[in-house]
Amino acid sequence: MKLILAIGLLSFCAVHAQEEDKKAQRQAEKALRESKNITYEANENLVQNDFVNAEADYRRAISKSPQNIAAPYNLGRAYYNRESYSEAFGKFKQAGEKAESKNEKHKAYHNMGNVFMNNKEYEKAVEAYKEALRANPTDEETRYNLALAKEMLKKEQDEQKNDQNKDDKNEDKKEDQNKDQNKEGDNKEDKEGDQKDDKNKDEGDDGDKGEKKPEENKEGEGDEKKEQKQKPNEGDKPEQKNKPRPNQLSKQQIQNLLEAMQNEEKKVQEKIDAKKVRGAKIKNEKDW
Repeated sequence: MKLILAIGLLSFCAVHAQEEDKKAQRQAEKALRESKNITYEANENLVQNDFVNAEADYRRAISKSPQNIAAPYNLGRAYYNRESYSEAFGKFKQAGEKAESKNEKHKAYHNMGNVFMNNKEYEKAVEAYKEALRANPTDEETRYNLALAKEMLKKEQDEQKNDQNKDDKNEDKKEDQNKDQNKEGDNKEDKEGDQKDDKNKDEGDDGDKGEKKPEENKEGEGDEKKEQKQKPNEGDKPEQKNKPRPNQLSKQQIQNLLEAMQNEEKKVQEKIDAKKVRGAKIKNEKDW
């Protein structure tokens, strides 16, 4: 008895589940039909260039039935034509993920590739076109777009490589310039140091060889000349040579003359000592 009741209960549950599934299916089909009708209205608004109402209708259609692939796809095309590529990509992706037929999937991924091409994302465009060709390998337009995307990608990679090479060359050139500047600075410092040493050497040599002999006392020279002038000519008589000279110096005058000569000698010696001090070599100070 209990077994019969259990079997009957299971049968009732199965029948009820089937009815629920059928009910859900009928509701989904109804929602899809309503979504398609709304999509049709959106298409009409779009033809009339009424983008605002068309966008609103497409969004209502999408929320009404996720199975309606046409609604997100058509809205994506509307965004694409208005160059709203980010919004367009989102709707094409939604359509591609929900697509059940290969034809619908092919169209969605083909247009996703177009969005990537407009955004100059060539590597992503290549992958999108490949996915579209997997769904429909015979589409020549997609194949052409794939070839173009590959060509643009290669060109972009070549330009990046050339830019990198230019950057590397500029960096090497900058390093060489810095090395040359450092070398020039070192040579300049060495040259200035050599010039300074030569200058000090020249000053030292001038000081060493600048010793002048003490000047003879002018007064002495004058007296000597006086004496020579006052000497008799060779034609004079011999007895005139033995006579005392009238201008002969006294003892006090000789003493004064000697003191003047000593003072003059002292001044000359001080000048010589001063020149020796100025001409002495100096050592360069060390930098910190």
